[in-house]
Amino acid sequence: MAAGKPELVTTVSILTRRLKEGRTYEDFRRAWFHTTGFGLEGKEVEGSSNRMYSLVNIFDPREIIVLGFATTTLGQLEDALHIDVIVRGDNPLDEIIEPGIGRKFCALVAEDDFSAVGDIPFKPAGIGGKETDMTEFEKNRIAIAALYAAASKERDAVHESRKSRDGSC
Repeated sequence: MAAGKPELVTTVSILTRRLKEGRTYEDFRRAWFHTTGFGLEGKEVEGSSNRMYSLVNIFDPREIIVLGFATTTLGQLEDALHIDVIVRGDNPLDEIIEPGIGRKFCALVAEDDFSAVGDIPFKPAGIGGKETDMTEFEKNRIAIAALYAAASKERDAVHESRKSRDGSC
Protein backbone atom coordinates (compact mmCIF):
# COMPACT_ATOMS: atom_id res chain seq x y z
CA MET A 1 0.00 0.00 0.00
CA ALA A 2 1.33 3.44 -0.94
CA ALA A 3 2.18 5.80 1.89
CA GLY A 4 -0.78 8.01 2.80
CA LYS A 5 -3.27 6.05 0.69
CA PRO A 6 -6.11 4.66 2.84
CA GLU A 7 -6.57 0.89 2.86
CA LEU A 8 -9.59 -0.32 0.93
CA VAL A 9 -11.51 -3.48 1.74
CA THR A 10 -14.12 -5.16 -0.44
CA THR A 11 -17.31 -6.42 1.13
CA VAL A 12 -20.08 -8.37 -0.54
CA SER A 13 -23.69 -8.29 0.62
CA ILE A 14 -26.00 -11.09 -0.50
CA LEU A 15 -29.64 -10.24 0.17
CA THR A 16 -32.49 -12.53 -0.84
CA ARG A 17 -36.09 -11.42 -0.76
CA ARG A 18 -39.34 -12.98 -1.92
CA LEU A 19 -41.94 -10.86 -3.67
CA LYS A 20 -45.45 -10.95 -2.28
CA GLU A 21 -47.99 -12.69 -4.49
CA GLY A 22 -48.99 -10.40 -7.37
CA ARG A 23 -45.93 -8.14 -7.03
CA THR A 24 -43.32 -7.80 -9.78
CA TYR A 25 -39.63 -7.05 -10.01
CA GLU A 26 -40.59 -3.58 -11.30
CA ASP A 27 -42.61 -2.99 -8.10
CA PHE A 28 -39.59 -4.07 -6.08
CA ARG A 29 -37.21 -1.88 -8.05
CA ARG A 30 -39.36 1.23 -7.61
CA ALA A 31 -39.48 0.71 -3.82
CA TRP A 32 -35.88 -0.53 -3.41
CA PHE A 33 -33.95 1.84 -5.72
CA HIS A 34 -31.52 4.05 -3.82
CA THR A 35 -32.00 7.64 -4.92
CA THR A 36 -29.34 8.67 -2.38
CA GLY A 37 -25.77 7.57 -3.00
CA PHE A 38 -23.62 5.92 -0.35
CA GLY A 39 -20.78 8.43 -0.58
CA LEU A 40 -20.25 11.49 1.56
CA GLU A 41 -18.81 14.70 0.17
CA GLY A 42 -15.28 15.22 1.39
CA LYS A 43 -14.79 11.53 2.19
CA GLU A 44 -14.14 10.31 -1.35
CA VAL A 45 -11.22 7.89 -1.75
CA GLU A 46 -9.70 6.94 -5.09
CA GLY A 47 -10.62 3.37 -5.98
CA SER A 48 -13.67 3.16 -3.75
CA SER A 49 -16.98 2.06 -5.24
CA ASN A 50 -20.39 0.63 -4.44
CA ARG A 51 -22.12 -1.47 -7.07
CA MET A 52 -25.23 -3.59 -6.79
CA TYR A 53 -26.43 -6.37 -9.04
CA SER A 54 -30.08 -7.39 -8.93
CA LEU A 55 -30.95 -10.93 -9.96
CA VAL A 56 -34.18 -12.82 -10.51
CA ASN A 57 -34.13 -16.54 -9.73
CA ILE A 58 -34.83 -18.23 -13.07
CA PHE A 59 -36.69 -21.08 -11.34
CA ASP A 60 -38.62 -18.84 -8.95
CA PRO A 61 -39.17 -15.35 -10.39
CA ARG A 62 -40.58 -14.15 -7.05
CA GLU A 63 -37.11 -14.54 -5.50
CA ILE A 64 -34.99 -11.41 -5.89
CA ILE A 65 -31.30 -11.51 -5.00
CA VAL A 66 -29.20 -8.38 -4.68
CA LEU A 67 -25.43 -8.66 -4.65
CA GLY A 68 -23.74 -5.54 -3.34
CA PHE A 69 -20.01 -5.04 -3.89
CA ALA A 70 -18.48 -2.21 -1.88
CA THR A 71 -14.80 -1.32 -2.05
CA THR A 72 -14.29 1.22 0.72
CA THR A 73 -12.29 2.26 3.71
CA LEU A 74 -13.74 1.08 7.01
CA GLY A 75 -14.91 4.65 7.65
CA GLN A 76 -16.67 4.83 4.29
CA LEU A 77 -18.32 1.47 4.99
CA GLU A 78 -19.63 2.74 8.32
CA ASP A 79 -21.01 5.88 6.62
CA ALA A 80 -22.63 3.81 3.83
CA LEU A 81 -24.29 1.45 6.31
CA HIS A 82 -25.71 4.44 8.20
CA ILE A 83 -27.06 5.91 4.94
CA ASP A 84 -28.62 2.54 4.08
CA VAL A 85 -30.39 2.37 7.46
CA ILE A 86 -31.90 5.81 6.84
CA VAL A 87 -32.90 5.02 3.23
CA ARG A 88 -34.53 1.68 4.17
CA GLY A 89 -36.22 3.28 7.18
CA ASP A 90 -37.70 5.99 4.95
CA ASN A 91 -38.50 3.55 2.11
CA PRO A 92 -39.59 0.23 3.60
CA LEU A 93 -40.27 -2.71 1.31
CA ASP A 94 -43.03 -4.19 3.51
CA GLU A 95 -45.75 -3.81 0.85
CA ILE A 96 -43.62 -5.49 -1.82
CA ILE A 97 -41.75 -8.35 -0.16
CA GLU A 98 -42.52 -11.10 2.30
CA PRO A 99 -41.16 -10.53 5.83
CA GLY A 100 -38.20 -12.93 5.72
CA ILE A 101 -34.98 -11.58 4.22
CA GLY A 102 -31.85 -13.65 3.76
CA ARG A 103 -28.77 -11.64 4.68
CA LYS A 104 -25.14 -12.64 4.22
CA PHE A 105 -22.31 -10.15 4.58
CA CYS A 106 -18.86 -11.20 3.46
CA ALA A 107 -15.35 -9.81 3.00
CA LEU A 108 -13.46 -10.51 -0.21
CA VAL A 109 -10.36 -12.61 0.50
CA ALA A 110 -9.37 -13.72 -3.03
CA GLU A 111 -10.20 -13.29 -6.66
CA ASP A 112 -9.26 -15.96 -9.16
CA ASP A 113 -9.53 -16.17 -12.94
CA PHE A 114 -10.15 -19.73 -14.09
CA SER A 115 -10.96 -18.85 -17.71
CA ALA A 116 -7.63 -20.12 -19.11
CA VAL A 117 -7.40 -23.33 -21.09
CA GLY A 118 -5.37 -26.11 -19.47
CA ASP A 119 -3.50 -26.30 -16.20
CA ILE A 120 -3.46 -23.39 -13.78
CA PRO A 121 -0.79 -23.40 -11.08
CA PHE A 122 -1.91 -22.92 -7.47
CA LYS A 123 -1.40 -19.48 -6.01
CA PRO A 124 -2.10 -18.05 -2.55
CA ALA A 125 -5.19 -15.92 -1.98
CA GLY A 126 -4.86 -12.48 -3.48
CA ILE A 127 -6.77 -9.51 -4.83
CA GLY A 128 -5.67 -7.40 -7.78
CA GLY A 129 -2.40 -9.29 -8.09
CA LYS A 130 -1.45 -8.62 -4.45
CA GLU A 131 -1.28 -11.53 -1.99
CA THR A 132 -3.80 -11.29 0.85
CA ASP A 133 -2.24 -10.76 4.26
CA MET A 134 -4.41 -13.14 6.28
CA THR A 135 -3.55 -11.48 9.61
CA GLU A 136 -4.67 -8.11 8.25
CA PHE A 137 -7.71 -9.76 6.65
CA GLU A 138 -8.79 -11.22 10.01
CA LYS A 139 -8.38 -7.83 11.72
CA ASN A 140 -10.52 -6.21 9.01
CA ARG A 141 -13.08 -9.05 9.12
CA ILE A 142 -13.63 -8.44 12.83
CA ALA A 143 -13.97 -4.67 12.29
CA ILE A 144 -16.38 -5.18 9.38
CA ALA A 145 -18.50 -7.61 11.42
CA ALA A 146 -18.79 -5.00 14.18
CA LEU A 147 -19.91 -2.33 11.66
CA TYR A 148 -22.58 -4.60 10.17
CA ALA A 149 -23.79 -5.68 13.63
CA ALA A 150 -24.17 -2.02 14.68
CA ALA A 151 -26.03 -1.18 11.45
CA SER A 152 -28.34 -4.18 11.91
CA LYS A 153 -29.17 -3.06 15.44
CA GLU A 154 -29.89 0.47 14.18
CA ARG A 155 -32.00 -0.89 11.26
CA ASP A 156 -34.01 -3.10 13.66
CA ALA A 157 -34.68 -0.11 15.93
CA VAL A 158 -35.89 1.97 12.96
CA HIS A 159 -38.11 -0.90 11.82
CA GLU A 160 -39.60 -1.40 15.30
CA SER A 161 -40.21 2.34 15.65
CA ARG A 162 -42.01 2.40 12.28
CA LYS A 163 -44.15 -0.61 13.27
CA SER A 164 -45.11 1.06 16.56
CA ARG A 165 -45.92 4.34 14.80
CA ASP A 166 -47.97 2.59 12.08
CA GLY A 167 -49.65 0.21 14.54
CA SER A 168 -48.55 -2.82 12.53
CA CYS A 169 -47.54 -6.14 14.00
